Amino acid sequence: MFRQLTDWYKHRFADPNLSALFLLLIGAFLVFYFFGDILVPLFVALVLAYLLDWPINYLMRFKLNRTIATFLVTSLFFSLSIFAFLGLLPTIFKQGAALLRDLPAMFNQVQTYVLTLPSQYPEAIDPVTITHIVENLRAYLLDSGGFLLSQSFASLLDIAALIVYAILVPLMMVFMLKDKKLLINSFVKFLPQNRKLADQVWIEMNDQIMNYIRGKIIEILIVGVSTYFTFFFMELRYSALLAMLVGLSVLIPYIGAAAVTVPVAVVAFFQWGASPDFIYLMVAYFIIQALDGNLIVPILFSEAVNLHPVIIIMSVLIFGGVWGFWGIFFAIPLATLVKAVLNAWPTREQLEHLDPDSVKNGSGI
Repeated sequence: MFRQLTDWYKHRFADPNLSALFLLLIGAFLVFYFFGDILVPLFVALVLAYLLDWPINYLMRFKLNRTIATFLVTSLFFSLSIFAFLGLLPTIFKQGAALLRDLPAMFNQVQTYVLTLPSQYPEAIDPVTITHIVENLRAYLLDSGGFLLSQSFASLLDIAALIVYAILVPLMMVFMLKDKKLLINSFVKFLPQNRKLADQVWIEMNDQIMNYIRGKIIEILIVGVSTYFTFFFMELRYSALLAMLVGLSVLIPYIGAAAVTVPVAVVAFFQWGASPDFIYLMVAYFIIQALDGNLIVPILFSEAVNLHPVIIIMSVLIFGGVWGFWGIFFAIPLATLVKAVLNAWPTREQLEHLDPDSVKNGSGI
């Protein structure tokens, strides 16, 4: 069996470019898997750098050097971030606290409604079963409340780390944008020389990652803002908080939209009951979701939507299970990376016709 594995390796990795691509992929996976938690500030800085690199390149078309363009773009970005932090976050936190305060009343209303079901449908619903379900739900909510409280106290201990991250991330982002070419050239020195296939995959993925991050941020803003104005004009409670959840739900394809529908429907039902206002709001909400899935996503992610929905969902589950939030965020680019590697991987016919001299010289196929 060992001989078969050896023969398979020699046959499949006869090209040194293919071996270099394989080793780079394995090395990147191991680094992210074992040091992912430590590298979180680096990931955040990379995402922001990818986001701001496009406007910097655009300004450089007007004969501005990269340092000045970086200063202008990052200054605008920091100004908008401070405005969002001071203007939006207090409202969201206030609505979140109000929602937590109203949860017991909501639960009592649900309990009262559920306990009336056996009298309305005596042949279909068992009163003992309903009572058991309500008690289990009450115990679960109490346990969840205690867990959230303990997590809140524990999070206070991370304030120092957050302050450090708030300083490190902007600094790393600025240096990545300003010294982009210098950092890339310094990193390339440590890569193997036989990296033809790796360069091919990287060129394809670099543009796709940049377009994906920019498109995802635009999608969050469009969906979040349109949802907020819809909820605000229809006078739904906790409109800013729910709109933020709806906007962030686009980070998880398909699953996020389904999950965030539950709190929207629950809050609307407790506010209006089974009334026309409830129906109007849900219709407007589903119109926003339909426009997002059938108009916004195809426009922003024309290449990513070529992936089958089953592949996207499986990518979310697999990469999210391995790398948590960042695996979910980059599920589509990672799936596209796998597709790009498979496209660059030589076929059996190409390996069989590989020139031995070119293999020895490292030129590959």
